Amino acid sequence: MRFLSEINSPADLRQLKVEDLQEVADEVRQFIIDTCSRVGGHTGASLGAVELAVAMHYVFDTPNDRLVWDVGHQAYAHKILTGRRDELHTIKQYNGLSGFLRRDESEYDTFGAGHASTSLSAALGMAVARDQKGEDFNVVALIGDSSLAGGMAMEAINQAGHLKSRMIVVLNDNEMSIAPAVGALSRYLNRIKEAQSYHHIKEEIGDALESVPGIGGSLRRAAKSVKDAIAAAVLPGALVSELGFKYIGYVDGHNVPMLVRALEEAKKIDDGPVIVHALTTKGKGFPNPEKNYYAYHATGPFDPNTGLPYKSSKVAPPAYTQVFGETMCELMAKDESIVTITAAMPDGTGVDKVLEKFPKRSFDVGIAEQHAVTFCAGMACEGIKPVAAIYSTFLQRGFDQVIHDVCLQNLNVTFAMDRAGIVGADGPTHHGLLDISYLRGYPNMILMAPKDEAEMRDMLLTAIEHPGPAALRYPRGNGLGVDISNAPEKLEVGRGEILREGEDVAIIALGSMVQPSLEAAGRLEADDVAPTVVNARFVKPLDEELIVEIAKTHRLIITVEEAYLAGGFGSAVMELLEANGLQDSVRVVRMGVPDRIVTHGDAQLLLAKYGLDADGIYQQTLNSLKELPARKVAGKPLRAVK
Repeated sequence: MRFLSEINSPADLRQLKVEDLQEVADEVRQFIIDTCSRVGGHTGASLGAVELAVAMHYVFDTPNDRLVWDVGHQAYAHKILTGRRDELHTIKQYNGLSGFLRRDESEYDTFGAGHASTSLSAALGMAVARDQKGEDFNVVALIGDSSLAGGMAMEAINQAGHLKSRMIVVLNDNEMSIAPAVGALSRYLNRIKEAQSYHHIKEEIGDALESVPGIGGSLRRAAKSVKDAIAAAVLPGALVSELGFKYIGYVDGHNVPMLVRALEEAKKIDDGPVIVHALTTKGKGFPNPEKNYYAYHATGPFDPNTGLPYKSSKVAPPAYTQVFGETMCELMAKDESIVTITAAMPDGTGVDKVLEKFPKRSFDVGIAEQHAVTFCAGMACEGIKPVAAIYSTFLQRGFDQVIHDVCLQNLNVTFAMDRAGIVGADGPTHHGLLDISYLRGYPNMILMAPKDEAEMRDMLLTAIEHPGPAALRYPRGNGLGVDISNAPEKLEVGRGEILREGEDVAIIALGSMVQPSLEAAGRLEADDVAPTVVNARFVKPLDEELIVEIAKTHRLIITVEEAYLAGGFGSAVMELLEANGLQDSVRVVRMGVPDRIVTHGDAQLLLAKYGLDADGIYQQTLNSLKELPARKVAGKPLRAVK
């Protein structure tokens, strides 16, 4: 590395000549490929933004100038150039670098980012604060074309054009999010690209008029109104101008000198916001030229020569995501009123299979979770049965719509929440730990979690056939390998399942915590403890009959959930006991995630850290039993084991 090994901060980068920057970008790109081939990461996303990072840090005086990245998974080059080059091999690992932006990781990370469409609002806030404090620095927001379509980004554009605050928006236009970009805005951006010939014609006409001796300047000024009228009629970029933004573009997002010139020009504009429109290619330089957008957006380790992932000889059970997609296809084939919706995550949710098989009954709405929820509500009003496949963490973005537009109207909308619980390497912005607490209080909502992939199939059918709102949460990763050949069957709403019957202590587990609870129970037998183990199935409504019965026949209840304890499943159990006057007759120990931010790292490591594995459940049960008075009650028979 001729240059990169000597770049430890953007100040070092700015000592170079412009003509050296393309080589710097090439070295950064190769460093990303070499590192991600060993440890994995958001490879394709970051490769497409290498030249943007080099140019922005060269032109702007970071960190004094504020550089705000949207999402953050495309910021590996940014991390490399801001003193974190030698730590990149720890990306997304426990105690390593975050895969996204974090203010506590670097002064160059001006705003934490893991969800899309946030950069414009944050940057505008910084620009307004700068002006109110009488300070002088540049504020630059980078946003992708798919993120730009998010409602929050459009709201920020609306206010920025109104306030006329000085800020620069760099539009990273690769026609992609994780999947190819969809929607009218994407088509609009394509029209801007196609209309660039108008810019050239306009300038040629202007130059010709001005060359007329004596009256050229007057002719050009007189023609300005005509040219502006033509622009408003035929040039899509006029929409940008009408919103109060200056427009520079488009520029080749992989040509560093061209980007530098465009950004320098943008710096000179001091009377309002400006957009620099850069065209890039996602996965630029990735060794596998195949256009498998899903595969190289985020990768595991791969062969740096071919770009192909290393094959494992181990045959794993199908992932919950895969089972969801296949089950939806199965159910939609039998019921034409079922439709499927995703918000820019067809592959991540399994909806890609549905889109292929039922293209007219499946919809990718782009990065627009709020719209997705109310879109579903509108269809439900007309007798359609929509299933919204949205990650747990992303459904948070449609919080009010779930309440106001679905639950209050008691509409038949199903929310299939993938990535519930601890997701691992993507960290705090992507853990699905809040869905129980933010859905449990909704009126009319039923909420459930399957113990395995077969039960997920049953719950999906149950939710769709339920006449009101329903949600099911399931974890990231592979299922348990149980038989899923049987057709899905409807479950009785609000009915749990006794998996083993014991005495003195009952472990009531939810969803992904059922299997480790059973493993812990097996170990407890060696210590002469025979616990009852219950698969709760439902958070709302709870199986009141069963839980009350358990409270009357056991001295200790352990609740286990892969979610935040505050407002969670264990809290619901305690509320139920209090409502039945049983709060003093049985001790309840809640196991889950405490009230703190959960970092990134291997999911199994993080689960073990919070005691949410077989070892932790086993140890907590033993410790809790030791704290009980030294007596034992005779176990009373529970209802028949299912």
